[in-house]
Amino acid sequence: MTSPSRLKPHEPPPARLRILIVGPTGLAGVDEEARRVEALMAARGHQTRCLLAARESWGGGPFPGDADLVVVLGGDGSILRTARWMGYDQVPVLGVNLGALGFLADFSRQEVERALDEIAAGRFRLVEHLLLECELLRGGRGLQRELGLNEVAILAGPPFSMIEIQLHVDAELATTYRADGLIVSTPVGSTAYNLSAGGPIVRKDLDAFVFTPLNPHTLTNRTVIDSASRVYELCVPRPNAGSACMVDGRVIAELAAGDSIRIRRAAPRFALVETQNHGYYRTLREKLAWGGMRAEAATPRAAARGHEGS
Repeated sequence: MTSPSRLKPHEPPPARLRILIVGPTGLAGVDEEARRVEALMAARGHQTRCLLAARESWGGGPFPGDADLVVVLGGDGSILRTARWMGYDQVPVLGVNLGALGFLADFSRQEVERALDEIAAGRFRLVEHLLLECELLRGGRGLQRELGLNEVAILAGPPFSMIEIQLHVDAELATTYRADGLIVSTPVGSTAYNLSAGGPIVRKDLDAFVFTPLNPHTLTNRTVIDSASRVYELCVPRPNAGSACMVDGRVIAELAAGDSIRIRRAAPRFALVETQNHGYYRTLREKLAWGGMRAEAATPRAAARGHEGS
């Protein structure tokens, strides 16, 4: 599914961009940065609109989908909330890091002005990422459906004994996990909860799901990577009293005996803007210290590579 936005790579962007600025109030620097970006774009003749909200009321209304670009101020959590808010009407995102790590929110506030000028000049890439669709089934009926950018996690919860999770692939039983839980991650989410649990890093523009069990009680249960073209169903015959399903760090439901979680590739794609000075491997080096490189050591090398692609 293509983005409804008019902003497309390798094509001249509209002379007057429609830019939506979003971010969480209460996070240091968000209000100030929103005013600065708004003034920068207005001075260049672009149309801007600013929607800031507290975290607890994020996405409380319908998302205004008539933008060419969404500038997200905050951190990776802000981007996850924005992706969920956009739902099935995704618009390209430029993430500005005002938080801690900023793996998805990759641009610093010092880089924003140049990045927006690069976008207006058509010198950018749109990297589309897999979104997952998660549906809770109870008694064969669909109760709840959620979009996720990072992962779905089934957690055993209190009283903190292991649970069984049956994995079906295209309606065929694949395996049964006996563990503290299971993470089903997208490639974007492979560097989040999945990575912390010992799972692999998967390049974020691939179409795949990563299955990482949490503390499995068998030596044969290891991370598996499989195609996103299949439909996966996680069945929990006997959950604990506190067992739950989480999507992108949010509990969406407590689990009852026999519940199933159906996971498939969602129709829309999440699109993240990259400019010529930003790329995937630079982000791995600088944000995750990949290969033991510190950010300050990696930056000069990245700058020396000039305009090479990711």
